[in-house]
Amino acid sequence: MAFERISIIGVGLIGGSLGLALRRIGFAGEIVGVSRDETITQAVAIGAVDRGVDYQHLADGVGQADLVFICSPIQHIIDTLPAIMRGVAPGALVTDVGSTKRRIGDAARSIGRTDAFFMGGHPMAGSEKSGVTAADPFLFQNAIYILVPDSGVPQSLHHGLRELIRSLGARVLELTADTHDTVVAAISHLPQLLATCLVEMVGHLDEASDEKAFLTLAAGGFRDMTRIASSPFAPVWRDICGTNPDRIRAMVDKYQQALSRLADSVGADDLATSFAFANQVRNGIPRDTKGFIHRLSEVLVVCEDKPGVIAEIATAMAAEGVNINDIEVVKVREGLGGTLRLGFDDDQVARRALAVLQRLRYEARRL
Repeated sequence: MAFERISIIGVGLIGGSLGLALRRIGFAGEIVGVSRDETITQAVAIGAVDRGVDYQHLADGVGQADLVFICSPIQHIIDTLPAIMRGVAPGALVTDVGSTKRRIGDAARSIGRTDAFFMGGHPMAGSEKSGVTAADPFLFQNAIYILVPDSGVPQSLHHGLRELIRSLGARVLELTADTHDTVVAAISHLPQLLATCLVEMVGHLDEASDEKAFLTLAAGGFRDMTRIASSPFAPVWRDICGTNPDRIRAMVDKYQQALSRLADSVGADDLATSFAFANQVRNGIPRDTKGFIHRLSEVLVVCEDKPGVIAEIATAMAAEGVNINDIEVVKVREGLGGTLRLGFDDDQVARRALAVLQRLRYEARRL
């Protein structure tokens, strides 16, 4: 490998997953973490890092590394970049995982160090869980990992980082910072604001309603479309909106214009054109790549309320090599029965799971 010592700043979900993934592919060098003391203890225990220091000793944590991953929230990346760039050895490469790129790149260039280098990065992978205890060595498998090339970075370091990321199972895509921030404003930041706005609107309608029927009936498509409205504002979305406001506002404006055109078409036959185009585009989105939150393919199972049901299903799945990514008890009536929602990695695995359930004579269907 091009790198022998790696430091990870911020050993949470992404940082911890990086450490575990590096070990999984056979990285034999030392991995040092920089995080809170409690987090370092947990990271060492699960094997994500070999040792670690707190943020007060950041220079000690990066001083011997030839590659540094900064896996903190965006504003923390910007705030700590000066100390990191000053602390690394000559020839070291520093990269980050922030979900906006222009402000971070500007901050790195403003430090002015010419014998150490920075290249922005953004793994398009995540989880609904957080913290190092949720770290997953397979988090980056089949995920798109964006790199932002910089002409000042030596080719050997550029290629070394790119190949390292690929070895983790990710698909590397190289974009300029401008292009990155425009694209994610459309496909990530705007959907978050739309989901938040829609849930807020319906919530206020429900509060003002005597029947309280809005949220009672909010299921199916509404639930699926607004799942990300559960995301907390700080620190992630506070930092995203604070470092990409111009591109986000531009996308909101475009959506408002599109929504206005759509509203004018309601009740008219030309609305079919919008549906047809949206169907075509949506069906053309690759199903085998992860996004920020990996979409699960779900199966609904009707079963009796009796001991051992979940164990029987899980055992049968394991025997067929089918991994259950998520399981939820949707509803149950004591002594009668209930419904389970099982989540699988993709549609192919869900079909295999459905076949297992049918052999067991469970009533089951795809969602």
